[in-house]
Amino acid sequence: MRYLLAATAIGLALSSGVAGAARAADVLTLTSSAIQDNGTLATKNACGDKQRSPNCVGENVSPPLAWSGAPDGTKSYALLLIDPEGRAPAGVNHMVIYGIPTDVKGFAEGEISQPSEKYVGGKSTMGVATYTGPGTPPGTDWHHYTFVLIATDLDPKALQPGLTREDLTTALKDHVKASAGLVTRFRHPT
Repeated sequence: MRYLLAATAIGLALSSGVAGAARAADVLTLTSSAIQDNGTLATKNACGDKQRSPNCVGENVSPPLAWSGAPDGTKSYALLLIDPEGRAPAGVNHMVIYGIPTDVKGFAEGEISQPSEKYVGGKSTMGVATYTGPGTPPGTDWHHYTFVLIATDLDPKALQPGLTREDLTTALKDHVKASAGLVTRFRHPT
């Protein structure tokens, strides 16, 4: 009898559309018009500073990104790019940016490859405050690059510039509303 009552209550909630509508409105999604989830980055998206690393074969053009479905209470976003296979076991943080206001719904191609008023620059593994594309060594298998979008309840100006991923993780404790990811892959073309 207990199961029948629970099933009836769930059925009523779903049939009224309340549960489904609430769930759909709260799903944070991150997409790109240039890459599919588990797709591959173009060579132009790879790092371009050959003097810094001979593994740089691209132009360091960040891919376009867009998001939607921010949960209630979201005041800003953070955006990371992580390569878990690079420099094992810690991985490589290719980008740490945050303080993105909620009226920003994405970035155009190349936009996060340079400083912008639309975000606060953190500090990547390479010590920069903007996007740094993949620089995988020749002869290695695919590396996975995960863009992680984090909706927060922090004011866009709450955090100081220059935070590392670890610093940001500490600062966001108890302030995360939702997160979404987009995984892409890259390997050296030779």
